[in-house]
Amino acid sequence: MSDESVSARRFARESMAVLDRLTESAQDDVGRAAELIADCVREDGVIQAFGTGHSQATVLEIAGRAGGLVPTNRLSIADLVLYGGEPPNVLDDPLLERRAGVAARIYELAAPRPQDLFVVISNSGVNNVVVEMALHAKEHGHRILAITSLAHTRAVPAGHASGRKLADLADVVLDNAAPRGDALMELPGGGAVCALSTLTGVLLVQMAVAEASALLIAAGERPPVYVSANVPGGFEGNLELEKRYAGRVRRTAS
Repeated sequence: MSDESVSARRFARESMAVLDRLTESAQDDVGRAAELIADCVREDGVIQAFGTGHSQATVLEIAGRAGGLVPTNRLSIADLVLYGGEPPNVLDDPLLERRAGVAARIYELAAPRPQDLFVVISNSGVNNVVVEMALHAKEHGHRILAITSLAHTRAVPAGHASGRKLADLADVVLDNAAPRGDALMELPGGGAVCALSTLTGVLLVQMAVAEASALLIAAGERPPVYVSANVPGGFEGNLELEKRYAGRVRRTAS
Protein backbone atom coordinates (compact mmCIF):
# COMPACT_ATOMS: atom_id res chain seq x y z
CA MET A 1 0.00 0.00 0.00
CA SER A 2 1.48 3.37 -0.99
CA ASP A 3 2.00 6.26 1.40
CA GLU A 4 -1.24 8.28 1.56
CA SER A 5 0.81 11.48 1.23
CA VAL A 6 1.53 10.41 -2.37
CA SER A 7 -0.95 7.88 -3.70
CA ALA A 8 -3.39 7.10 -6.47
CA ARG A 9 -6.26 7.51 -4.03
CA ARG A 10 -5.12 10.97 -2.93
CA PHE A 11 -4.59 12.18 -6.49
CA ALA A 12 -8.03 10.92 -7.52
CA ARG A 13 -9.67 12.53 -4.50
CA GLU A 14 -7.96 15.90 -4.82
CA SER A 15 -8.21 16.17 -8.59
CA MET A 16 -11.90 15.27 -8.51
CA ALA A 17 -12.43 17.95 -5.86
CA VAL A 18 -10.84 20.53 -8.17
CA LEU A 19 -13.01 19.37 -11.07
CA ASP A 20 -16.12 19.65 -8.92
CA ARG A 21 -15.23 23.20 -7.86
CA LEU A 22 -14.34 24.19 -11.38
CA THR A 23 -17.65 22.94 -12.73
CA GLU A 24 -19.37 25.63 -10.66
CA SER A 25 -16.79 28.42 -10.49
CA ALA A 26 -16.09 28.50 -14.25
CA GLN A 27 -19.72 28.71 -15.39
CA ASP A 28 -19.69 32.41 -16.28
CA ASP A 29 -16.36 32.27 -18.08
CA VAL A 30 -17.42 29.11 -19.92
CA GLY A 31 -20.55 30.95 -21.04
CA ARG A 32 -18.43 33.77 -22.46
CA ALA A 33 -16.12 31.28 -24.14
CA ALA A 34 -19.12 29.50 -25.65
CA GLU A 35 -20.35 32.77 -27.15
CA LEU A 36 -16.97 33.24 -28.88
CA ILE A 37 -17.11 29.70 -30.24
CA ALA A 38 -20.72 29.90 -31.39
CA ASP A 39 -20.12 33.27 -33.06
CA CYS A 40 -17.12 31.84 -34.89
CA VAL A 41 -19.15 28.90 -36.20
CA ARG A 42 -22.06 31.15 -37.25
CA GLU A 43 -19.69 33.46 -39.13
CA ASP A 44 -18.18 30.55 -41.07
CA GLY A 45 -14.98 30.83 -39.08
CA VAL A 46 -12.51 28.18 -38.00
CA ILE A 47 -11.35 27.68 -34.41
CA GLN A 48 -7.55 27.81 -34.53
CA ALA A 49 -6.17 26.00 -31.47
CA PHE A 50 -2.54 26.37 -30.45
CA GLY A 51 -0.35 25.14 -27.64
CA THR A 52 3.08 23.67 -27.05
CA GLY A 53 4.38 20.85 -24.87
CA HIS A 54 1.66 19.04 -22.97
CA SER A 55 -0.82 21.81 -23.77
CA GLN A 56 -1.10 20.03 -27.11
CA ALA A 57 -3.19 17.40 -25.33
CA THR A 58 -5.86 20.04 -24.77
CA VAL A 59 -5.47 21.28 -28.35
CA LEU A 60 -6.29 17.74 -29.49
CA GLU A 61 -9.43 17.88 -27.38
CA ILE A 62 -10.59 20.80 -29.54
CA ALA A 63 -9.45 19.93 -33.04
CA GLY A 64 -10.70 17.06 -35.15
CA ARG A 65 -12.10 14.70 -32.55
CA ALA A 66 -15.29 12.64 -32.39
CA GLY A 67 -18.08 14.67 -30.80
CA GLY A 68 -16.16 17.89 -31.44
CA LEU A 69 -16.74 20.74 -33.84
CA VAL A 70 -15.69 20.30 -37.46
CA PRO A 71 -14.38 23.85 -38.12
CA THR A 72 -11.30 23.39 -35.94
CA ASN A 73 -7.61 23.49 -36.73
CA ARG A 74 -4.65 22.24 -34.73
CA LEU A 75 -1.69 24.61 -34.95
CA SER A 76 1.70 23.30 -33.88
CA ILE A 77 5.39 24.11 -33.97
CA ALA A 78 5.67 21.00 -36.15
CA ASP A 79 3.80 22.97 -38.84
CA LEU A 80 7.16 24.58 -39.64
CA VAL A 81 8.19 21.19 -41.03
CA LEU A 82 4.84 19.74 -42.16
CA TYR A 83 3.74 22.80 -44.11
CA GLY A 84 6.58 25.31 -44.04
CA GLY A 85 9.41 23.40 -45.67
CA GLU A 86 11.78 23.54 -42.72
CA PRO A 87 14.11 20.53 -42.22
CA PRO A 88 12.96 18.09 -39.52
CA ASN A 89 16.00 18.79 -37.37
CA VAL A 90 14.68 22.31 -36.67
CA LEU A 91 12.45 20.57 -34.10
CA ASP A 92 15.53 19.29 -32.25
CA ASP A 93 15.97 22.73 -30.70
CA PRO A 94 14.55 22.48 -27.15
CA LEU A 95 14.31 26.28 -26.99
CA LEU A 96 12.41 26.67 -30.26
CA GLU A 97 9.25 27.80 -28.48
CA ARG A 98 11.24 30.72 -27.09
CA ARG A 99 12.50 31.93 -30.47
CA ALA A 100 11.11 35.16 -31.89
CA GLY A 101 9.22 34.86 -35.16
CA VAL A 102 8.12 31.23 -34.74
CA ALA A 103 4.48 32.04 -33.97
CA ALA A 104 4.25 34.52 -36.83
CA ARG A 105 5.37 31.82 -39.25
CA ILE A 106 2.87 29.29 -37.85
CA TYR A 107 0.13 31.89 -38.18
CA GLU A 108 1.12 32.60 -41.78
CA LEU A 109 1.06 28.89 -42.66
CA ALA A 110 -2.46 28.54 -41.22
CA ALA A 111 -3.72 31.42 -43.40
CA PRO A 112 -6.62 32.23 -41.05
CA ARG A 113 -9.57 34.40 -42.00
CA PRO A 114 -10.59 37.43 -39.92
CA GLN A 115 -13.60 35.64 -38.39
CA ASP A 116 -11.45 32.76 -37.10
CA LEU A 117 -11.21 32.37 -33.32
CA PHE A 118 -7.85 31.64 -31.72
CA VAL A 119 -7.80 29.33 -28.71
CA VAL A 120 -4.36 29.55 -27.14
CA ILE A 121 -3.48 27.08 -24.40
CA SER A 122 -0.58 27.33 -21.98
CA ASN A 123 -0.42 26.41 -18.31
CA SER A 124 2.17 29.09 -17.54
CA GLY A 125 0.98 31.55 -20.16
CA VAL A 126 4.43 33.11 -20.43
CA ASN A 127 6.43 31.23 -23.08
CA ASN A 128 7.50 33.45 -25.96
CA VAL A 129 5.77 31.54 -28.77
CA VAL A 130 2.44 31.43 -26.91
CA VAL A 131 2.42 35.16 -26.16
CA GLU A 132 3.66 35.93 -29.66
CA MET A 133 0.80 33.90 -31.16
CA ALA A 134 -1.74 35.78 -29.06
CA LEU A 135 -0.17 39.13 -29.98
CA HIS A 136 -0.12 38.24 -33.67
CA ALA A 137 -3.74 37.08 -33.60
CA LYS A 138 -4.80 40.23 -31.78
CA GLU A 139 -2.97 42.46 -34.25
CA HIS A 140 -4.93 40.78 -37.05
CA GLY A 141 -8.27 41.35 -35.35
CA HIS A 142 -9.01 37.83 -34.13
CA ARG A 143 -10.84 37.09 -30.90
CA ILE A 144 -8.74 35.12 -28.41
CA LEU A 145 -9.80 32.50 -25.89
CA ALA A 146 -7.04 31.54 -23.46
CA ILE A 147 -6.86 28.45 -21.28
CA THR A 148 -4.19 28.92 -18.62
CA SER A 149 -3.39 28.64 -14.92
CA LEU A 150 -3.84 32.03 -13.31
CA ALA A 151 -2.09 30.77 -10.17
CA HIS A 152 0.99 29.88 -12.20
CA THR A 153 1.05 32.87 -14.53
CA ARG A 154 0.73 35.32 -11.64
CA ALA A 155 3.64 33.68 -9.83
CA VAL A 156 6.24 33.84 -12.61
CA PRO A 157 7.79 36.63 -14.70
CA ALA A 158 6.81 37.27 -18.30
CA GLY A 159 8.92 35.50 -20.90
CA HIS A 160 8.10 37.81 -23.80
CA ALA A 161 9.93 41.06 -24.47
CA SER A 162 6.64 42.96 -24.30
CA GLY A 163 6.24 42.01 -20.65
CA ARG A 164 2.78 40.66 -21.42
CA LYS A 165 1.33 37.26 -20.65
CA LEU A 166 -1.30 35.19 -22.42
CA ALA A 167 -4.03 36.12 -19.93
CA ASP A 168 -3.38 39.82 -20.61
CA LEU A 169 -4.21 39.43 -24.29
CA ALA A 170 -7.31 37.21 -24.27
CA ASP A 171 -10.92 38.29 -24.73
CA VAL A 172 -11.92 35.45 -22.43
CA VAL A 173 -9.72 33.50 -19.99
CA LEU A 174 -10.56 30.03 -18.73
CA ASP A 175 -8.55 29.38 -15.58
CA ASN A 176 -7.64 25.70 -15.43
CA ALA A 177 -7.14 25.92 -11.64
CA ALA A 178 -3.81 24.09 -11.78
CA PRO A 179 -1.24 25.05 -9.14
CA ARG A 180 2.07 26.77 -9.87
CA GLY A 181 4.17 24.13 -11.60
CA ASP A 182 1.05 22.08 -12.43
CA ALA A 183 1.88 19.05 -10.21
CA LEU A 184 -0.68 18.44 -7.50
CA MET A 185 1.05 16.40 -4.77
CA GLU A 186 4.20 17.48 -2.96
CA LEU A 187 6.91 14.87 -2.57
CA PRO A 188 8.81 14.27 0.67
CA GLY A 189 12.03 16.22 0.44
CA GLY A 190 10.82 18.58 -2.26
CA GLY A 191 9.26 18.60 -5.70
CA ALA A 192 5.78 17.52 -6.70
CA VAL A 193 4.13 14.84 -8.82
CA CYS A 194 1.01 14.31 -10.97
CA ALA A 195 0.02 17.22 -13.20
CA LEU A 196 -3.54 18.55 -13.17
CA SER A 197 -3.89 20.91 -16.14
CA THR A 198 -4.79 18.30 -18.75
CA LEU A 199 -7.74 17.02 -16.69
CA THR A 200 -9.08 20.49 -16.01
CA GLY A 201 -8.33 21.72 -19.53
CA VAL A 202 -10.34 18.88 -21.04
CA LEU A 203 -13.25 19.64 -18.72
CA LEU A 204 -13.24 23.33 -19.66
CA VAL A 205 -13.04 22.59 -23.39
CA GLN A 206 -15.93 20.16 -23.34
CA MET A 207 -18.05 22.45 -21.18
CA ALA A 208 -17.46 25.30 -23.64
CA VAL A 209 -18.25 23.11 -26.66
CA ALA A 210 -21.43 21.87 -24.97
CA GLU A 211 -22.56 25.41 -24.18
CA ALA A 212 -21.69 26.65 -27.68
CA SER A 213 -23.69 23.79 -29.17
CA ALA A 214 -26.64 24.76 -26.97
CA LEU A 215 -26.43 28.35 -28.26
CA LEU A 216 -26.41 27.15 -31.87
CA ILE A 217 -29.36 24.82 -31.27
CA ALA A 218 -31.31 27.62 -29.59
CA ALA A 219 -30.75 29.73 -32.71
CA GLY A 220 -32.13 26.96 -34.90
CA GLU A 221 -28.74 25.85 -36.20
CA ARG A 222 -27.31 22.35 -36.19
CA PRO A 223 -23.82 22.23 -34.65
CA PRO A 224 -21.34 20.82 -37.21
CA VAL A 225 -19.85 17.97 -35.19
CA TYR A 226 -17.76 14.94 -35.98
CA VAL A 227 -19.04 11.39 -35.66
CA SER A 228 -16.52 8.73 -34.72
CA ALA A 229 -14.83 7.39 -37.82
CA ASN A 230 -15.07 3.98 -36.19
CA VAL A 231 -18.85 3.69 -36.57
CA PRO A 232 -20.47 2.78 -39.91
CA GLY A 233 -20.76 5.82 -42.15
CA GLY A 234 -18.86 8.06 -39.75
CA PHE A 235 -15.79 8.60 -41.90
CA GLU A 236 -17.83 9.35 -45.02
CA GLY A 237 -20.16 11.70 -43.16
CA ASN A 238 -17.24 13.60 -41.70
CA LEU A 239 -15.71 14.08 -45.14
CA GLU A 240 -18.99 15.60 -46.30
CA LEU A 241 -19.03 18.05 -43.39
CA GLU A 242 -15.42 19.03 -44.01
CA LYS A 243 -16.19 20.07 -47.59
CA ARG A 244 -17.60 23.35 -46.27
CA TYR A 245 -14.14 24.17 -44.86
CA ALA A 246 -12.03 22.74 -47.69
CA GLY A 247 -8.49 24.07 -47.61
CA ARG A 248 -9.03 25.65 -44.19
CA VAL A 249 -8.82 22.67 -41.83
CA ARG A 250 -5.99 20.14 -41.76
CA ARG A 251 -6.41 16.51 -40.86
CA THR A 252 -3.25 14.41 -40.73
CA ALA A 253 -2.59 10.88 -39.52
CA SER A 254 -1.16 12.27 -36.28
